[in-house]
Amino acid sequence: MSVEMKSGTISDFFASAKATAKEIDEAKKITTKNIIWIEPEDMINLLKPERARLVRYLRGKKRIVFSELVKVMHRNSMSLNRDISLLLKYNLVRIIMEKNPGHGLRKVIEPMFGTQKLEFKVEV
Repeated sequence: MSVEMKSGTISDFFASAKATAKEIDEAKKITTKNIIWIEPEDMINLLKPERARLVRYLRGKKRIVFSELVKVMHRNSMSLNRDISLLLKYNLVRIIMEKNPGHGLRKVIEPMFGTQKLEFKVEV
């Protein structure tokens, strides 16, 4: 199964929900849909090369400490925080603050899409 990411407005979302409700009313078998509706500007931002590289790196990872991610991606923490925030907005990652023995707290990133393929669909 894959996660389908569509750009669109709130009316596009409700049109999709209405179509699913109609299938339910007609007692049709409903196929599982894993769709995330994304604002067009955010879709463009998600498709930037560094963010796409981040998503590919996170695929299949269960969790990674943010400081390790900074080193692996060869990025500064400020730009990586912006990327993670965008993924967080659409529930593609979860951030957990956990104790770092003897050193306060550390940020841990948990991808929510596992090994699933992310499909980006844009209609203009």
